[in-house]
Amino acid sequence: MIRRLLAAIAAAAVATTLVAAAPAMAQAATPEATPPGGTDPVRSAEYWLSDYGIAKAWQATRGAGVKIAIIDTGIGRGSSEFDGAVSSGTDVSGAGSPDGRTPVGAVDADHGSWVASLAAGRGTGPDAGVIGVAPEAQLLSVSVGFGSSATRSFADQIVDAIHWSVDNGADVINMSLTTNVPDWPESWDEAFQYAFDHDVVIVVAAGNRGSGTTKVGAPATIPGVLTVGGVDRSGKASVDASTQGITIGVSAPSEELVGVSADGTVVSWDGTSGAAPIVAGIAALVRSAHPDLDADNVINRIVKTAHAVGVDPADKLLYGYGLVDAAAAVSADVPGVNANPMGSLKDWVRLYRRAQSAPLPTESQPSVEVPPLPKADAATRASSPLLPDRDTVLYGTLPLSLLTVAAILVALGVTAAVRRIRLASRTPSR
Repeated sequence: MIRRLLAAIAAAAVATTLVAAAPAMAQAATPEATPPGGTDPVRSAEYWLSDYGIAKAWQATRGAGVKIAIIDTGIGRGSSEFDGAVSSGTDVSGAGSPDGRTPVGAVDADHGSWVASLAAGRGTGPDAGVIGVAPEAQLLSVSVGFGSSATRSFADQIVDAIHWSVDNGADVINMSLTTNVPDWPESWDEAFQYAFDHDVVIVVAAGNRGSGTTKVGAPATIPGVLTVGGVDRSGKASVDASTQGITIGVSAPSEELVGVSADGTVVSWDGTSGAAPIVAGIAALVRSAHPDLDADNVINRIVKTAHAVGVDPADKLLYGYGLVDAAAAVSADVPGVNANPMGSLKDWVRLYRRAQSAPLPTESQPSVEVPPLPKADAATRASSPLLPDRDTVLYGTLPLSLLTVAAILVALGVTAAVRRIRLASRTPSR
C-alpha cells in the first residue's frame, strides 16, 4: 500500500508539516465481475455501513436537506457516484477551478474525492458502487492546495474556505487534514468561531502515525471541533492509520476503506481522512433527523451514544468517547446540553490570547455632585524675611531714623555749648 505524505508548508510564519490524514491509496478495488447472487463486492466492502449502525439509521433518514462542505483537494467530476451530489463549490488555493471541482495537487489530487465519496457518495445503483453515510446530503467542494500546489498560504486558505462554506449554507464541515503541531494561526480563531457562531458542526481527522503524526495537531486541537480517531476492522485503535490525544472525540473505521477517485476509479485506502467523513456523514444524518437541534447537541448525541472502549484512562487518548453508533446517534433518547462537549474556542481565546481580547465592561457608578471650591486668594509677591516691607519702612524705619538724627543734632549742640562755657571760664582777669 502506497502511503502519501503531502509537502511541508509554512503556516502563520512557522514551518509546520501539513499532511493529509489519509496515508495511502492501494490498487483499484473495482471487481472484474459481480459474484453470484448479484451482490456488489464494492458495496459489500463497506463494512461500516452495517457494523456502525449506518444502514439502520437509514430507516429514519439519509441526510436530506443537509449540506456537507468538504475542505480538501477538490471533488472530481469524473465519477458517477457524485452525480447530483455536489451543489456548489469554490477554489481557495489559486490553482483550481472556480467551482472547486478540479483536483488540486500533483500527489494527492484524488484525496478530496475519496473523502467526499465516504460522506455522501450516491453509488452507481441501488446496491452497487460506493455509497456515502449520508447519500441524500448535498456536498460543497472547497479545493485547497498544499505546499507548491498553492499560490497562497495554507493558513489563509483555511480562513477563506471556512468563511465560504458557512456563507454558502454548510451545516457540517469536514476537514481531513492535520498539522504536526498543536498550535494554530491566530487568524483561525476568528474563522472557526465564525462557523461555531453560525451553528456549523466541524469534523476533523486526528492524523496518522504512518504520516508522522504521533499526537493530534491543529486543527484537531481547536476546542469545539469533533476530532475523529481511527480503528481497524475489529474496532481496535489503528497503529498506523490513527494517532492519540486528549482532544479525540470519537473513533470510526480508518482501515480497509474504499473510495472513489476523481476519474471514477474505486480504490482501497487507510487513514483518519476516511474516518472523519464517516462521522461527518453521521452528523448530517442527525441534523436531518433532528433539524431543531443546534450544533452543540448534534455533537453531544454523537459522543454520548458512542460505545466506550476500555476503562484505562489511556484508552480515552485513543478512542475518545468510543466507537460511533449512527443508529443510536439518530434515534436514542439523549438529554440536551447547553454547551459543546468538545469545549469552547471563545473561552480558550479569552484565557490564552488576552492581548487580543476586548476589555471587560465595568459597572457604571452613580454620579456625585461636588460643590465648587472657594476662589483662591490673590497671589502675593514672594519676599525675603530679611528685607523690610512697605509697612516697616513707613511706620518703623523712617520715624526711628528721624528720631536718631534729632538726637544726634541735640547731642552735638549740647557738646558745643559745654565747650564754650569751659573756654570762657579759663580767660585771665585784668
